[in-house]
This record gives sequence, structure tokens and C-alpha cells, in this order.
Amino acid sequence: MHRLKQAVVVEGKYDANALRQLVDAPVFETGGFRGIADRELIALLRAAARARGLIILTDSDGAGFVIRNRLKSALSGENVLHAYIPDVYGKERRKAAPGKEGKLGVEGMRPEVLLAALKNAGAELDGESTHETADPITKADLYAAGLSGTPDAHTRRTALLRSLGLPEHLGANAFLQALRLLMTREEFIERYSNL
Repeated sequence: MHRLKQAVVVEGKYDANALRQLVDAPVFETGGFRGIADRELIALLRAAARARGLIILTDSDGAGFVIRNRLKSALSGENVLHAYIPDVYGKERRKAAPGKEGKLGVEGMRPEVLLAALKNAGAELDGESTHETADPITKADLYAAGLSGTPDAHTRRTALLRSLGLPEHLGANAFLQALRLLMTREEFIERYSNL
């Protein structure tokens, strides 16, 4: 069991169960779309974010990103981190068929994948934290690497997302935030300036 400084919010009870087996921290559930309109839950999440920080960890499908974005909007300005699981196709053991997009959710991820997602988000896990560097990757760096502003930028970005184990639904700003947590600007320029 790993000690996690921040609290975590996930979509459902099976996601929460998977996480509670890995980390010693408060884990909240939205109950899917229902919870994102619940004022009391949002107030609780806001209080948790202020007290200890909050990590949003949703599935990598479209519905997960809708929930994530609504929570992000409701909790703007708070101490919130975003953890992303990779696009892994398959179905959870308890389900008869895969989800609409055919991707595994948080509950279907291996423990090491969930821990990596938390670390990559900048979580303080077992007393150690990951912080963004003083010289972060910029939007200009993405443009110089051909990851934005060019006709084939989407294709390049999708390939990079896959290689880094990040979900395909990641928006431009979240993509930049994730890159800043995963590598330094120097590492990015060295690895991707010749894409």
C-alpha cells in the first residue's frame, strides 16, 4: 500500500475499489455523470483540493473526458492534478462486453499502470513528488517539433500520445501539461526536434 498525499476522484465504485487497493488516501466517486452535477460532491471535492490536493483520474474514453472536463471547470483555481491512463483495448472481467469505445477503464488497469499515472500527474506518493521543471516545454516547442500548426500535426501528436501511453482524447493544453510532467524541455527538444 502506497501513501498518497492527495485525494483522488474517479468515476465509479469499481474504479475506487481498484485504487483503494493501491493507495492510502481518500478516494471519491462521481457515480458517472450523475455526480458532476451534485453540488454537495463538488463542495466536498473543492474542500479536499484545498486541504490536501486532488487528482482527477477518469477513464480514457470520451465519457471519461467529459466528466474530467466538467470537474476541471467546477474546480478551476483549486489544487487539482490530472492523471491519465493509456488507451488499452479490451474489457473488464466483470463485464460481458467491452465498453462503447472498447477501452479498459481505471478498474481494468494493472496496478503498476495506475501508480505510473499518479506519478506522471505529479502526485506525492510515499513522500516523493514530481514537479514541473523551471524551464517547461512551451507551445512554441510543440510547433517547432511539428506537433501543432502543421497539416500532419494531429497524426504526429497521436503517434506521440500512443508512444507515451497517453489517451488519444487528450486536448492540446492537457497534452502540454502531461509532457511537462513526463520530461524536461531539454529532453523533449532532444527527442522530438527531428520528428
